[in-house]
Amino acid sequence: MSAHDAQDDPTLIPSVSAKATVGTLVCPEPSERADMWPWSARRTDDGVIEIGGCALTEMAEEFGTPLFVLDDRDLQARARMWASTMTEEFWDGYGMNGGDAFYAAKAFMCSHVARTATERGMGIDTSTFGELTSALRSGVDPERIGLHGNNKSDEEIRVALTAGNGRGIARIFVDSPGEVEQIQRIAAESGVTARVMVRVKTGIHAGGNEMIQTSHEDQKFGLSVAGDDAMSVVRAILDAPNLTLVGLHNHIGSQIAQAEPFAHAARIVMAFRHRIHEELGVLVDDIDLGGGLGIAYTSTDPIPPTPAQVARELATTVRAEAERYHEPVPRVSVEPGRSVIGTTTVTVYTVGAVKDVQVSDDLVRRYVAVDGGMSDNIRPALYDAEYSVTLANRRLSAPLVRCRVVGKHCESGDIVVKDVDLPADLHRGDLLVVLATGAYGWSMASNYNMVPRPGVVAVRDGNAEVIVRSQSVEDLLACDVGLA
Repeated sequence: MSAHDAQDDPTLIPSVSAKATVGTLVCPEPSERADMWPWSARRTDDGVIEIGGCALTEMAEEFGTPLFVLDDRDLQARARMWASTMTEEFWDGYGMNGGDAFYAAKAFMCSHVARTATERGMGIDTSTFGELTSALRSGVDPERIGLHGNNKSDEEIRVALTAGNGRGIARIFVDSPGEVEQIQRIAAESGVTARVMVRVKTGIHAGGNEMIQTSHEDQKFGLSVAGDDAMSVVRAILDAPNLTLVGLHNHIGSQIAQAEPFAHAARIVMAFRHRIHEELGVLVDDIDLGGGLGIAYTSTDPIPPTPAQVARELATTVRAEAERYHEPVPRVSVEPGRSVIGTTTVTVYTVGAVKDVQVSDDLVRRYVAVDGGMSDNIRPALYDAEYSVTLANRRLSAPLVRCRVVGKHCESGDIVVKDVDLPADLHRGDLLVVLATGAYGWSMASNYNMVPRPGVVAVRDGNAEVIVRSQSVEDLLACDVGLA
C-alpha cells in the first residue's frame, strides 16, 4: 500500500488519525515484501497467516501466546547461504585463502539453532559461559567455536581451553590488555596452548543505534589501532609461552544496511596486519570481520545487501589490500547473526484490551494491548526499534485505525509497535503477528513483572516442533527459596 496523506485515505478513520502529515502505516503482506517475512509465509484464502505450512491460528491454539514461530527451512537456507558464499567468494582458485561464517549465538541460541547452523557449514560465535556451554552440549565441534567477551571469567576461559579433550576451541578473542596474562595463566595451569585473536577498534561508526555501534573509540570493546593499545597486546601475546596469535578481529556494529562499512573496516584491519608484519616480522594468518548485516523491519527500510554481495565486497577489498602490501591473502571469517535468524521468526500475540485515548483536540490514539510486550521484545524500549505488525487470524477488511500496540507490563514505555494502522473492528481474541523477531527477541527476553518467557516453535512442511518450551509461573517460583 503506497504511503500518502492520511486525510485523503478513505479507508482511514479521521478521528483516530487526524494528523494529516503521516501516511498510512500498514504492514506489507508476504507477497509485497517477501524479504521481511519468513520465506514460507503466506496469507491463505480465509485470511489466516500461515508459516511452514502451519496456520498461526492453530499454533496459538495448541501452544498458546505469546509464541515465537520459526520457519525451519528458512533458517536452514540462510545458514547454508552464508557458509557457501564465504567458501565460494574466498575460494583459493580466486587467489584467496578460504572463508568461514560463524553464527553469532547472541542473536538467538538453542540446540536446534546451533545444530542447524553447523550442519549447514557454519561455526558458532559465543560471548558468555552460557552460550559456550550450549554450543558444546549441542555437539558443536570445538574447532568451530569462538569465544568473545569484554570481561571473561576464569571458568569461561578454562572451559574454552580444555574443550574437545584438551584441544580447546578454535579461538579466544582478546579484548583487553589484562586478558593476555589471564589466558596465559590458565593455559599454563591446564598445560595447553591457547589460540587467540585480538579484537581491534577501527574507529568506524556503523549501526542502527549508538548502543549497537561497537568499533568507535569511546566504547567498551576491543583495542584501538590508532595508537599503541592493540600493538602492545600483540607484542604481549607473542611473548607469552602458552599463547598463539592466530588472527585479528573487528566488529563495527549491528543493523548495518550497506556493504561498504564492512569493506572500510577490512581496509583498516589489513593495514594493521601489515603494520604487525613490518614492525614485528609476524604475518597474521586470519582476520575476522565480525557481523552486523541488517534486515528490514518496516516497509520504509531498504532491502539489505545479500550475503553474497557482502562477501564479494569483502573478498575484493581484502585481495586488493593484500596486493597493495605485497603480502599473502589471509583467511577471512564473518559472524552473521541477525541476517541468519532475524526474519525467519515471528511473534504471535493475542489481543486483549482495546481503548481510545484522547491525546489532543485533533488526535485520538487507539491503544491495542497484547499478552506480551517488553519482556519478550525489549528492543523498542532500548533502541526505539521499529517493527511491523498485522492481523494474523483474518483479513484486514474493515477501515483502518491508527493504533499503538502495547504490552501488559507496568511501564508506559512498554510499546511493541508505536504507530500502525489496523482494522477498526480489531477486538479481544484477535491474533497479531510481529515480523522479524528472531534476533534479540527471545535472547533478550526477561521475566519482568514475573511474566514467563514464551516458547519457540519450529515449523516445517505442516509440522510444528517445540524447540524451546514456554515457561510457566511455577518455573519462576521454583527459584524462590522461600516458596520451595
